[in-house]
Amino acid sequence: MSDASLIYQDLLPAGSHWSLQMKRGTSLRLIDRDGGVNVGMLFYNPYNLLERYNAPDTLKCQHTLKLTACHCLYSDMGRIFCAITHDSMGWHDSICGASTAAQIAANFGEARYQQYRNDRHQNGQHSLLIEAAKYGMGEADLAASINFFSKVVPDDGGALSYQPDASKAGDVVELRFEMDTLVLLHTCPHPLHPPGDYPRAPLLYQLHMAAPVADDDLCKNSRPENRRGYHNNALYHVGR
Repeated sequence: MSDASLIYQDLLPAGSHWSLQMKRGTSLRLIDRDGGVNVGMLFYNPYNLLERYNAPDTLKCQHTLKLTACHCLYSDMGRIFCAITHDSMGWHDSICGASTAAQIAANFGEARYQQYRNDRHQNGQHSLLIEAAKYGMGEADLAASINFFSKVVPDDGGALSYQPDASKAGDVVELRFEMDTLVLLHTCPHPLHPPGDYPRAPLLYQLHMAAPVADDDLCKNSRPENRRGYHNNALYHVGR
């Protein structure tokens, strides 16, 4: 994307959380500035918070375990929140969800805010709950989240293995939003990140204006199911 399309940018430190509303026709550009960042993310319809990201539908209708360019991210009503229009990494975890306080304490030790301030050891689950609470949601409203910039692969027995060096400095993911979407995100460690020092990689994020979706768009046409998803979006927008 060009600088001319840039609306806003900011740096989100490691172990942080944030939320924002993305408008239809805009893109969210995620940049792993230093390498090794994990970005957990959830999506909701801001006008009906009961409509939220659905990981099983996203994966099964596109016949995939990993997420990468040309994949669409679905709501539980068969609509498309956003499409991955660019991905320099090629593999993002779709199944492991958010880290818990117990996992973070076991892998990195406890570091509370009262003692360590902004260097505390935050976890993904609590981060998403804090952001969800800003919109009147609670634990029951959390769904299975995506972990961008984290690669997890299964072995022949089905055990999952985290790949610590999968994301390099400068890797980029771009999400084009196909409907107005509430985005919750955090930069806490992946739940399978190996023990050691608490990861400190920040996220650079940018908001851009996106080009209109063309008839031959790769995300729209990568699967027949995606074309139906875009059709569902069109019907939804007619009624708004």
